[in-house]
Amino acid sequence: MSAGVRAAPGTFDLTGPLPTGTTVLEASAGTGKTYAIAALVTRYVAEGVARVDELLVVTFGRAATAELRDRVRARMVGARDALADPATALTGTDEVVALLAQGDPAEVARRRDRLAAALAAFDGATVATIHQFCQQVLTSLGTAADVDPTASLVEDFSDLVEEVCDDLYVRFSLRPGAPPLPFGRKVALRIAREAVHRADAVLEPGGTTRDTPEDLRVRFAAGVRREVAARKRSRRALGFDDLLIVLRDALTAPVAGEVACDRLRRRYSVVLVDEFQDTDAVQWEILQTAFHGVCPLVLIGDPKQAIYAFRGADVASYLAAVDVAERTATLGTNHRSDPLVLRGVHALLRGAALGDRRIVVREVDPFRSAPALLRRGAPDPTPVRVRVVTRDGLPVTARTGVPAVADVRARVVTDVGAQVVGVLAEGLVVRERGTGPERPLRAGDVAVLVRTQSQAVAVQAELRRRGVPCVLSRGPSVFATPAARDWVTLLEAVEQPHRLQRVRRLAVSHLVGTSAADLDAAGEAATDALTAQLRAWGAVFAERGVAGLFAAVD
Repeated sequence: MSAGVRAAPGTFDLTGPLPTGTTVLEASAGTGKTYAIAALVTRYVAEGVARVDELLVVTFGRAATAELRDRVRARMVGARDALADPATALTGTDEVVALLAQGDPAEVARRRDRLAAALAAFDGATVATIHQFCQQVLTSLGTAADVDPTASLVEDFSDLVEEVCDDLYVRFSLRPGAPPLPFGRKVALRIAREAVHRADAVLEPGGTTRDTPEDLRVRFAAGVRREVAARKRSRRALGFDDLLIVLRDALTAPVAGEVACDRLRRRYSVVLVDEFQDTDAVQWEILQTAFHGVCPLVLIGDPKQAIYAFRGADVASYLAAVDVAERTATLGTNHRSDPLVLRGVHALLRGAALGDRRIVVREVDPFRSAPALLRRGAPDPTPVRVRVVTRDGLPVTARTGVPAVADVRARVVTDVGAQVVGVLAEGLVVRERGTGPERPLRAGDVAVLVRTQSQAVAVQAELRRRGVPCVLSRGPSVFATPAARDWVTLLEAVEQPHRLQRVRRLAVSHLVGTSAADLDAAGEAATDALTAQLRAWGAVFAERGVAGLFAAVD
């Protein structure tokens, strides 16, 4: 069956046969990706398929890794404790524990012993980000990998990229007899950043006429890549993406590659990857080369998220894994969303293909049957509603003949405020978790999702104008506040107290509070005392740092 007409995957059963080959589990938000991974790890260990130190669990982001590690351990602890009383476990609500409690009592006891041994050795479990995993593997491969053992791992190379961009921009601009570059420094920096960020991407167009605008862009991008790589080597520095490329090259090398792969396969016998939609081409090539067709490789992710390219995610990599997988299935139950919300979303998006016929919005079942939102004495409310805001009556611009974007956005903000007020006035009732006590719907139950911080501020102002209490879940940066600007002014004055302009700017800040009129009337006397104070604060800063300076100023 071709990729374009692949049949819809079935629902994955956590109590069914354990995955043996490469398995892709398609998950939507709220369907329990982490729960499924923790349950599978528990089963692989309890059923004797792998020891805990033979398992590799990969996710994306350090915070997610810590949470996943805790969830896996807690799941194993719960299963171990429950198997102490198999009869009770058989009748419990945990279907995985009930499965492990079935069968010969001696085998059930062995399952519990395996879990106990795994928990005792849990520090040896590999639950890591893809970059942490690569770093560990490269260290273990030694000479089989072409990596400098003395190299430092650097998280951010943005300063180096900007440095190389400026050097090459000047070099390109000063070529004898060459035409001027057809793009400015700002565009050059954007080209440089993209070229380095997507180092595996092919630079197009190729084969263009020399010194045309297209040719100069491609050559500039290629030059930035080469120079950044050269300066990294000279400075003995590696980035996280460099780790991926070095490991990929080590695993695919003509001679040493098979030896490196064999070491990995002897180390890990089961591999599970969480948030697989965030995988890029290099990461998938590593996983495929090392583990596909050799051991159970379970890939869990939501392809609907991959289309946004978060964290460098590549839709093509996800689909490539689907194409080679022996099995694809879905996690079919949403444990988070209200059934009425799911019903509305399905009515809008069910079956929609998102950029590819293989990335489809699939219907999932709600875990709870009773809705949390009620309207007493009337039909069920409709929590998912589509609003069409017209532009009738808005002034149009002379150039385009359509309303200005700012005017349209202002009307949308006004409509959002009216809708929130209207919903709160409908007399709706909330039943906690679908079965708990009832209470009236209140403002704290309503969330408004926006795309930008400025839109959030505008909606907040509109709701407050209408008397609806409202807070921002993510407020503006602390560095953009007046207090932060005053501190910058202070630090600049402490750095160079001899510069009268900086001292005067500090004098009229909120930290000192001198008025402009008083500063002008007092002349140099107004700044002499402050200059002496700045020199004293400078000594405190040099000896005790920012914290000491803060205490002295306070």
